[in-house]
This record gives sequence, C-alpha cells and structure tokens, in this order.
Amino acid sequence: MLDFLFIAVVIGLIYFWWSKRNGTKTVSTDELKRKIAEERSIQLLDVREPHEYKGGHIKQAKNVPLSGFGNASAQYPKDKQRPVYVICQSGMRSQRAAAMLKSAGYTDVYSVKGGMNFWRAS
Repeated sequence: MLDFLFIAVVIGLIYFWWSKRNGTKTVSTDELKRKIAEERSIQLLDVREPHEYKGGHIKQAKNVPLSGFGNASAQYPKDKQRPVYVICQSGMRSQRAAAMLKSAGYTDVYSVKGGMNFWRAS
C-alpha cells in the first residue's frame, strides 16, 4: 500500500510540475463527473492506447490515442469553442494532447488530473 501511495505522490508532483510548465488548464475527476452529469454531449477524448481503452473507459469518451494524435485531426471534436476534456491513465499524455489541441485552435481545453487512475479511485 505504501508503494502505491508513494507512486501516486510522485505522479501527482510530476503532473503538477508539468501542468504549470505548459499552462494547460486542469479539471479534477469530481469536476468532470459533474460536467458529464450536466451536459449530454460533452467533448471528452481518451488518449490512451486502444487496449487500455478497451480495458475500461468513461462511456462518453472517444478514443483518440496520443501515439497517432498529430495525424488524427479528423477525429478531433468539431466545435473548437466548446470545452474539450482530455483523459489518459495518469494525466501525462492528456497534458500533451491538450497542448496539441490548443495549438490547433481549441480555446477551452482541460486535462483531467490523475487520469483514469484517479477516476477509478473516486
């Protein structure tokens, strides 16, 4: 149990450093759950690999793996003005994908803090 706690703290610190470094906005899993409950057509991207996505995902999430993200612009959400939420396993890949979306002209992009690890724990 202490090993898991240590890893979670390290991931959290890395995530905090990374999010401050690239200026990407973040949202907690609780906030995301509230947004999903409020809005039926939420723009939620899961950037994990297909085998990770198949192992369990949020119902509303569209799988667009980070490994091909730069070439997958046709799979990006259509509305660049509406909020886009990006999730991965721990929060690192979603940070990178969120930065790529911002570069592509999306104005309101959020990375989910702690990713699916925190989603499952909450």
